[in-house]
Amino acid sequence: MSFTDLVSVTLNQAADAGAAGGLASFLPLILMFVVLYFLMIRPQMKRQKEHRAMVEALAKGDEVITAGGLLGKVTRVTDNYIALEINTPNSTTVEVLCQRVAVNTVLPKGTIKDL
Repeated sequence: MSFTDLVSVTLNQAADAGAAGGLASFLPLILMFVVLYFLMIRPQMKRQKEHRAMVEALAKGDEVITAGGLLGKVTRVTDNYIALEINTPNSTTVEVLCQRVAVNTVLPKGTIKDL
């Protein structure tokens, strides 16, 4: 077998593999995106939807914890902001204005008095 015969056989094999493996070569990439969607993207979208619903449901009298760690009772609610009543160590109350989206958790009623 000569060198030119080896080259032509190799090229024919490469052409056959390329034609048959077009979709098969993209299959791992497609599977990776599917796994990424179900493990990372979908749960994050679900958490965002739950947080959005919690923020929209905020009302006067709710006890909340903000992203900055403030614990207080909601006294006023506007479109983008809430006013929190915060107790200080010398038993005075201070009202702080913060963004609604900064609320991380809504606590059960009466939690602040227990602390």
